[in-house]
This record gives sequence, structure tokens and C-alpha cells, in this order.
Amino acid sequence: MGEPLENPSPAEGGGRFGGGIHVISLAPGADLSGFRTAARRLIAAEIPPKNIVWQTEAPSLFGAESGSVDGPPLRLPRAVTELIPMVVPHRDSERYGLLYALLWRVLHGERALMDVLSDPLVHRLHRMRKAIGRDLHKMHAFLRFRRVPGEGAERFVAWFEPDHHILGAAAPFFVDRFRGLTWSILTPEGSAHWDGTLHFGPPGRREDVPEGDGFEAGWRDYYESTFNPARLNLDAMRAEMPRKYWRNMPETAAIPALVRAASARAQAMIEKEPTMPVKRDPVRAVAKMAQDEPDSLEALNAIIARSEPLVPGATQAVLGEGPVGARIAFVGEQPGDQEDRQGKPFVGPAGQLLSRALEEAGIDRGEAYLTNAVKHFKFTLRGKRRIHEKPTAGEVSHYRWWLEKELDFVAPKLVVALGATAVLSLTGKQIPITRARGPAEFGRPFAGFITVHPSYLLRLPDEAAKAAAYQAFVDDLRRANALAA
Repeated sequence: MGEPLENPSPAEGGGRFGGGIHVISLAPGADLSGFRTAARRLIAAEIPPKNIVWQTEAPSLFGAESGSVDGPPLRLPRAVTELIPMVVPHRDSERYGLLYALLWRVLHGERALMDVLSDPLVHRLHRMRKAIGRDLHKMHAFLRFRRVPGEGAERFVAWFEPDHHILGAAAPFFVDRFRGLTWSILTPEGSAHWDGTLHFGPPGRREDVPEGDGFEAGWRDYYESTFNPARLNLDAMRAEMPRKYWRNMPETAAIPALVRAASARAQAMIEKEPTMPVKRDPVRAVAKMAQDEPDSLEALNAIIARSEPLVPGATQAVLGEGPVGARIAFVGEQPGDQEDRQGKPFVGPAGQLLSRALEEAGIDRGEAYLTNAVKHFKFTLRGKRRIHEKPTAGEVSHYRWWLEKELDFVAPKLVVALGATAVLSLTGKQIPITRARGPAEFGRPFAGFITVHPSYLLRLPDEAAKAAAYQAFVDDLRRANALAA
């Protein structure tokens, strides 16, 4: 007989405790919170991977542990924390064991393990993450909602059969895309429902989804009109859009006929005589553009309200507020969470602070005009909270024409730029507020004034500094009021 094997080192999956099997039972599907709780507790107890059995649906011979006490947070590299939620939805029954083995090795000396792509564990986890990414892409691209007939309130239902447990990860995408609709997504493993709040339910059936609705005929016509027979590639089509999804996609009913006719249509395109493009008269084109421009603030606001947000997610456009001919106009950055929900500018915490400062400076908010450089709320979703995200220079430029037309219609004597984004929109330049604070020239028929945005005051951690900054802000508003007079 050979020599007995030594216990593996912690980096290889060993630990201080060699015996005893720990059975961890998690919920079926993608139980991310359950895995995090269990992993923290197991790491804190120094339980090595080889002594753990992870189970979901099928019971283990050893019996599951009942303890659920959470351990201390784990200090992990960012690459690991980003990988875990992208692997937990995988259908592989070993996913939790593989992830725990990764955590164990990283926390026992291999902090740069994720950079070693040749490592078998890292390689396998990367492949699993890519599989989840592909599955999410297919769900986003190939899911089709159908209107439920015969109901009072309009409701839409879709059926999808994902390869992995991705319903929870995919649902926020459809919330952002179809926030104004009431809908349900049914899968063989569970269902997601949106009626202003997102909640999950039991599995659905394919039979619960209507076979079609009136919208699908128009969608098929659009698909047929954009189909290019000269670029037909069946292998690429099948690779990008597998046949398993065809039953749920209305446009696929037209594919067989389009493929059969592709050769003849392509040949006809080749034989057709080329035609010269129609040249537009630049003078008439400019005149037409002038006619299409809004002729009032109300017409401009109607255009803004109809326009889609540059960055998806906003509930609605937030228009300016105040009288035409106002003596002072205030330009902020972009709407916040409360502004997006209420459709009014400066109604959140920063807006309330601005109202108090205006009153102390002797400015009647009702007689001023308040607006933002960017008209839609841009945010990052963290749990249920929508966290404000600063607009980019390109996004500010996209909305700049609207702001210029808006101020032309309001025609104020003085425009106050609140913060760096407003200054960028009004001047086209990145100018530090500390250097430019005070009277300014914006190259327009109105006078200008630059000061901080009230949200800056809210972010100051020190109460004394906050009080001093607030008083300086009120003094700026008094100076601006005097200039406008």
C-alpha cells in the first residue's frame, strides 16, 4: 500500500478541522442571499470546502444544518464580488461548492486568484458566468409580451424558458423598459409580476399566454420590411436566435417564406437599375427646420415631454416651472428621485433647501423660473433605492438645445447656474465653481451668475462647514437678486 495522503493546505481546500460533514440547504433556483449568509458563517468557523455538502431540492443523506446565524462580512476583491451573483443563477448543481472553494482560496492567501485564468476553478467559473450572460441576453432579446384579452385594465403576459435560474436577475431590465405597463413573465420555474411594484410568484404555463394580439401583425410587417435578402446567413441566424425561442416570437412566422424568396429578391435587387439619390434643396431644408421649431414655451415643453430619455429608466421628463418673463431663472443639473416621481423641478431635499435659501435671500420662488440642464433622471439602482448618477458631458450636450430655447422663451434678466453641470450647459466649458463663483458671462442676452448646487450643501459631513457654506449660498442669492434688479 502507498503512503497515506497529507491533509490539503487551506489554499487547496483544507482547514483546521478535518472531520465532520456540514450540510447547507439553500432554496431552489438562485439563492444568492442564502449562499452569502452560509458562506460568511462557514468561513468564520473555518470549515473547509471538502467538509461541506451543498443541497437545494434533493435531501442529503446527512441531513441539513438548521443554523442560520450570519458571520462577519467578507473582505473580497471586487472581481470576486462581481462574479458571485453572475454564477449563482447557473443550473450546475456544483455552483455553490465551486464558489465557496473560490472564497476559501482567496481568503487563505490567493487574493489575485481571479487573474489566473489558467486555474481550472477560475476557468470553469468564468465559463459559467458567460453562460449566464448569454442567457440574460436571449431573454432580453427574445421575450415577447402579448396583451391579455377581455380584461378591464390593460395587462400583458409573456412566456419564456431560460436555460438557467435568471428570472430574478432579468426582471429589473423589463421594469426599466416597460415601467408604465402592467405585466407578468411566466417561466417553468417561477413568475415575475409588475404592477408598480415587482414581485415573484409560482411557475406558470405556456397555455396561460395568449397566442397573439393585434400588435403582432404590425410587428411582422415591420420585420418583413427590414429583412435584407442579400445578407441572409442561416448559420448566423440560428446561432443568434435558436429555434427553441421561435414559438414565442411573432416575427419568426414570416422567416420560412422570407428565406424561400431571398434568392429571387436578391437577384432582382442586382438587376434593378441604380437610381441617383434625391438631392435636397438646402434653402428649403433650412426653411422647413425653421417652420418645425416650437413657437412657444408650451410647444417646446410638449416636444420635451414626448421625447424618450437619453438614458433609459426615467419615469418622465421634468419640465421647467415658473412664469414667462421671470426676472431670475435658476438652472440646476438634472431631476432627482422625487422630481422624477412628481414631474416637478426642485421638490426633493435639495429643492427644499433651495426654497429656504431663496426666502432668506428675499426671492419669491413663485416669481422665479426653475429648470434643469438635463430633463430626465439618471440613476443607478441599489436594491430598491434609485441613486442619482451625474450626467456625462455628452448627455448635457444632448439636452443643451432644449435649455437654450427654453431660456429664449422665458427671457429672464439674469440666469443663475447652480453647479458645474449647469455651467457646462450654459457655456459649453468645464469651469470649476470655486474659481468662477459670482457674476458671469454666458454669451447670451441675459446676465449670468454662478454658484453651488444646493445638493452640494447636503453632502457636507461637518455641521459647522455646512452652516458656513449655506450662509455663503444665501449671500450669493442676495447678490444675484440685486443684479437682476
